[in-house]
Amino acid sequence: MTDRMLRTPADLDGLSYDGQGLVAVVAQAADTGQVLMVAWANRVALERTLSTGQMHFWSRSRNELWPKGATSGNTQAVRSLHADCDGDTVLALVQPAGPACHTGETTCFGDAASPAGPVSSGEAGVAEASVPPEPQTAPADHPTPPAPPSAESGPPASASGANTLDALWDTLVSRAAAAPAGSYTTRLLADENLRLKKLGEENAELIHALAREDATRVREEAADVIYHLLAAILVAGVTLLQVQGELESRRNRPRTDG
Repeated sequence: MTDRMLRTPADLDGLSYDGQGLVAVVAQAADTGQVLMVAWANRVALERTLSTGQMHFWSRSRNELWPKGATSGNTQAVRSLHADCDGDTVLALVQPAGPACHTGETTCFGDAASPAGPVSSGEAGVAEASVPPEPQTAPADHPTPPAPPSAESGPPASASGANTLDALWDTLVSRAAAAPAGSYTTRLLADENLRLKKLGEENAELIHALAREDATRVREEAADVIYHLLAAILVAGVTLLQVQGELESRRNRPRTDG
């Protein structure tokens, strides 16, 4: 098996950083194989991770180095770092001290993300999570946009698109009912101006990614659009089931274009 472990700062030279000098980082529990979170890191963050033995990321919302657990205390000790085959995603096998998610849950993907079992230190890839993490407001100890890994591995095989949307919808409905303090979704659902503004912004970013034919960004921005769109229709009193019913009725509608 190919050894893609990142052991020294010199190993970081082979990574494929994006236009902002970043790579996606998937943090995975070394003992259980459970995917904990997805974040971003630049070379400085990765060098700091290697030198300290503790995970460091780059906060795109605050534009600064982000030591995991700096405010929450929920640190992640590094067992090993591995580059994927394209060099644009890093798998971090970690020993978490406390939950990875700002909500207090073990992972950013909820209880449904069951452990896949221990992972060999030589493995370089990891399946993408089914549901994108909820975006947060700074300065929460969590990256802001939902950011799936940027490896060109396609959609996850663990869940169908319908199940993923249903899970995301259920999360939105739950947030609307509980309105937890500090939740980005709570603020989004309560603020019409923010809701419409963010939906417009995410659509514009998706169009920009499509124009650049950047498959990674298209995937990420499309996920952002879907999240904000579902939040908007929820407040409008329209359900995901109704939208799916509308699509189904159009699929079954007789063609009139000859």
